Amino acid sequence: MTQVTEHGGGVRSLRVPIPDNPLGHTLVYVVETDRGPVLIDTGWDDPESWDTLTQGLTACGTSVAGIHGVVITHHHPDHHGLSGRVREASGAWIAMHAADIAVVRRTREARPERWYAYMADKLAAAGAPEEHIAPLRRARPRALPGFSPALPDRDIVPGELLELPGRRLRAIWTPGHTPGHVCLHLEETHPTQLPGHGRLFSGDHLLPGITPHIGLYEDPDDDGGTPCASGTESLGEVTDPLGDYLDSLERVGRLAPAEVLPAHQHPFSDTAARVGALLTHHESRLNDLLALLAEPLTPWQLAERMEWNRPWGQIPYGSRNIAVSEAEAHLRRLVKLGRAEAVPGSEPVTYVAV
Repeated sequence: MTQVTEHGGGVRSLRVPIPDNPLGHTLVYVVETDRGPVLIDTGWDDPESWDTLTQGLTACGTSVAGIHGVVITHHHPDHHGLSGRVREASGAWIAMHAADIAVVRRTREARPERWYAYMADKLAAAGAPEEHIAPLRRARPRALPGFSPALPDRDIVPGELLELPGRRLRAIWTPGHTPGHVCLHLEETHPTQLPGHGRLFSGDHLLPGITPHIGLYEDPDDDGGTPCASGTESLGEVTDPLGDYLDSLERVGRLAPAEVLPAHQHPFSDTAARVGALLTHHESRLNDLLALLAEPLTPWQLAERMEWNRPWGQIPYGSRNIAVSEAEAHLRRLVKLGRAEAVPGSEPVTYVAV
C-alpha cells in the first residue's frame, strides 16, 4: 500500500520508491489548489514508482488524470523522472527553473557517446587512473538512465508566485545541488500554528539528516569547465557551486519557515539549527581539505583522501565519479577564496594550499 501522509492545509505526501537506492523513496507532495491538485516532484521513472504514485493519488481522493500541474524542485531523475508520464495522462503543465531546463535540454539532445567521452575527459583532467577511465572509453553507445527526461513547458521565476489558483507558492532559487534547484515557500499560517513563516518545500537543498551532494554541471560542448593541462586556467575562473549553495542556505535560514517539507526523510521545524549545522559541516570540510593540500594533489587524489561514509576502496565505481565531482566543487570554493591555487605546469593539474 502507498504510504500517504497528511500534513494539513490541503498538503499530503506520497512515498514514491527509488529502485536500488539507499535513499529508499522520494516524498512527492500533493498540494490542493482551486484548479485541482498540483504535484511537487514526481519520483523516478520506474513501473513500481508509477504504480505507487497513481495508487497514492487515488488514496488522496484524486487521480493522475486530475493533476493540474507539476512543479519540479530540480532535474534529478528521482524528482523529475515521472513528469512526462503525468503530463501524458493529465495534460498538466511542468515547471522548472531555466538553469535546470537547460540541463534537461542538453541531456535530451546529446548523443550517449558524447557523454561517455565527456566524462572520460573530465576524469582524465581530474587525474583519475587509466583503469578507472577505460570502461568509459570502451563503453558501447546506449541510452543512459534518465537521459530522456520530459522537457518542461513553464519556467519557474525566482521570487515570483507560481500560478496556483488559491495558493501563494513563491519560488526561492537555491543553486548548488543543481544550478536551477528551487525551494518553494508556501506563504500561509501553519496548520498547527507552529511559529515561523509558512512552510518550505525544500527538495534536496535542505534535508534533516543528509548533506546534499554539491557537483558540477558544465556543458559537455563547453571547454570552460575543464582545467588546462598547463595549470594556467584556475578553477576560480569557472562556476562555484559550493559557494552558491552556502549563499542560498543562508537565504533560506533568514526566511525562517515554520516547517520544512523535504524530498527525502521527514519534515522538520528547526530550520536555523539545520542550516547552521550544514554551514559548519562545509567550513570544517574546507579546513580538512586545506590540510590535505599541504602537498600538491589532483582532484582525484584529493577525493581519495577525503572522509566519506566508507573507505575509498569500498566506494562503488559510479559513486567515485560523484565523489570526484564533490572534491572539485570544494576545490573551486578554496580557489575562489584565495586559499588554494593551481600549480603551474602540472599535468594533470594539481592544487596546493596557499
